[in-house]
Amino acid sequence: MELAVLKHNGEETGRKVNLSDEVFGIEPNDHAIYLDVKQYLANQRQGTHKSKERNEVAGSTKKIKKQKGTGGARAGSLKSPIFRGGGRVFGPRPRNYSFKLNKSLKRLARKSALSYKVKENSLMILENVSFDAPKTKSYLALLNGLSLADKKTLLVLPEVNKNVYLSSRNLPKAKVVTVDSVNTYELLNADSLVLCEGSVSKLENLLLK
Repeated sequence: MELAVLKHNGEETGRKVNLSDEVFGIEPNDHAIYLDVKQYLANQRQGTHKSKERNEVAGSTKKIKKQKGTGGARAGSLKSPIFRGGGRVFGPRPRNYSFKLNKSLKRLARKSALSYKVKENSLMILENVSFDAPKTKSYLALLNGLSLADKKTLLVLPEVNKNVYLSSRNLPKAKVVTVDSVNTYELLNADSLVLCEGSVSKLENLLLK
């Protein structure tokens, strides 16, 4: 499959990029996508939630009333969960939500997400981007040229470019990543995927290992 390379103003450069069918034209595997997205979201969880249980609450351990003859249930401690200020039964504890996935499955998930973008005509190839200084106005002009200013976009750079990254940071619907950090969740979360011309071959090499 071939796609035209666009200039920053949205016009065609006259060059075309050939996309590998093994990366951009596979039959998407929905279960692989589900697992990879689930892992990504699980890894975002801090897992620092905590509540005090009976043995951690500050308070007296003295028996609060006699065992029999009060007409009420037995009670041995104010730290009991049935009393106000007592500990919580089976409360949340700090934990790690992350889990492991095989590299081959994660590659399959990313290839599936890229193939979906091609099927939905949500993929653009852009000539390499570089700004002289970090300016939000410059990045907004780029999005306006591509008619993507009102859409969630993901721009994939072949290598780190600090000026481009800083220029996009104030735009809530715009995200800039490098080829090495592309993940399935962000590919699917974007309405439009914009690959720099130099990113295509690097991305194919990364996913065809």
